[in-house]
Amino acid sequence: MTSSASAGSARFNALSRDAATAELRAVCASAAWIDGLLARRPYLSDGELLAAADTVTAGLEPADLAEALAAHPPIGRPEPGASAREQRGMAGASAELRADLLDLNLAYQERFGHVFLICATGRTAGEMRDAARERLGNTPERERETVRTELGRINRVRLIRLLEGEPT
Repeated sequence: MTSSASAGSARFNALSRDAATAELRAVCASAAWIDGLLARRPYLSDGELLAAADTVTAGLEPADLAEALAAHPPIGRPEPGASAREQRGMAGASAELRADLLDLNLAYQERFGHVFLICATGRTAGEMRDAARERLGNTPERERETVRTELGRINRVRLIRLLEGEPT
């Protein structure tokens, strides 16, 4: 994605507040994130919108992160739409690997109080399992920052699809 103006950012700028809110909600469920991006319109380029998304994600309060996380299905159990496309790496995973990931998801949720979040795009089921296993050893503070980073990656993937006119 280049930082030059595109039809995507121009289209996004032209949307009504309600329409832009709906499109952004498909990217991230945090109202603070959505409001932060809407407040910065218009965007001169796709790169400016992506940079703003990173800035807003970095500033989310714990309650805003929780709101965003609540909209993400567990890894290994994608819902139709964006999460199914992003979790393509689960296709063909063995029953044993799926069971391992389910157990890790449950242990993670018990430890940290929310769904295990990872930018699954381009990752195999084994890579996601290994990441869940590794991150169970994180402190809550370190994991909160890891989750913020992963949320930012997911939001970027989805924003790029939005700018390119693809379904998020």
